[in-house]
Amino acid sequence: MVTFDREWAGLKQQAAAGADMRLASAAPTDGGGGGGSGDLKSDKAVWDRGSKDLAGLSTTVKGGAKALETGQKGAAPAGVESATAQAELYQSWKTYLENLAGKCTSLQGPLEKAGQGQYKNDAAIESGFRQIDAQYKDTPATGGSDGGR
Repeated sequence: MVTFDREWAGLKQQAAAGADMRLASAAPTDGGGGGGSGDLKSDKAVWDRGSKDLAGLSTTVKGGAKALETGQKGAAPAGVESATAQAELYQSWKTYLENLAGKCTSLQGPLEKAGQGQYKNDAAIESGFRQIDAQYKDTPATGGSDGGR
């Protein structure tokens, strides 16, 4: 006869073997997979930092675009055959840098909102479980007092 512990361990192993996807932060069940603790955690400060880092990146990219524009002035002398190609290249980089800075700026808000949503969701779930814990206390163990043991 198989003990409950062995049967339960077997069921968990079967379930893990059938998993098609595993989070990178999830603890490995079979020596492979993720390297985390198994607890998925969201930290509002990390989301906020990502948003602020994107703001900094956007500022840096805009500075690079401004330096590129400054360097472009006077770079297309008349009669130079490569001037057309250089002007096209400049325009291509200018457009790329403007789009990159715009994308960074556009992502700031959604990252910040995601952090707020995760934080609020986590806090609401924790609060709900705490309310249940407060309302329904476990009954004392049967068998009487442990007599101070």
